[in-house]
Amino acid sequence: MDTDLIWQRIDEQRLELAGLIETLTPEQLATPSLCDAWTVRDVAVHLTHSHTSPARAMIAACRYGFRFNTMIRELALRDDTTADQAASKLRAMVGSRRHPIGTTPMAPLLDSLLHGQDIAVPLGLDRPMPTDAATACADYLWSTGFPFHARRRNEGRRYVATDCDFAAGTGEVVEAPIRDIVMLFGGRTNAAGALAPST
Repeated sequence: MDTDLIWQRIDEQRLELAGLIETLTPEQLATPSLCDAWTVRDVAVHLTHSHTSPARAMIAACRYGFRFNTMIRELALRDDTTADQAASKLRAMVGSRRHPIGTTPMAPLLDSLLHGQDIAVPLGLDRPMPTDAATACADYLWSTGFPFHARRRNEGRRYVATDCDFAAGTGEVVEAPIRDIVMLFGGRTNAAGALAPST
């Protein structure tokens, strides 16, 4: 995917997620998400944090001793933004090309796809992933180390998508829809479908 198309998909995802978030009841927002210790509301708020300024991001990193996973988790938990406010912020981000310091545009694309599932799956909602975006994210996850280490964690298997042109790894063949592969590579092992090796 070229950069313009990546940003187009990000904008589409942000608009869709904003619309979804606005439909959720207080009970749904309080539902535990697929992200450990986060509710659905916390995930919605986190999605707005990719527009945090570099200065604020550096201050937060220092505060949490450069433990980035801890920093990301705590920032979402401590943010008192409401779901409706998070939806409004997501809409306001459409058209922007900002992304977290030290990352590429793939970071907000991956965030929107994975966190969309973190919200939808616990609520029993089917949220398709655009095939081109999901394929790009699977490639990105497989070739990138920190923080997911997909290649290392899935050593000895070859993952082949059943609904697009994607394959990665060597070993026992695992065939699955690209959405399940992205979720597995992104650490959502309990919600990534039945990814058992083919016989």
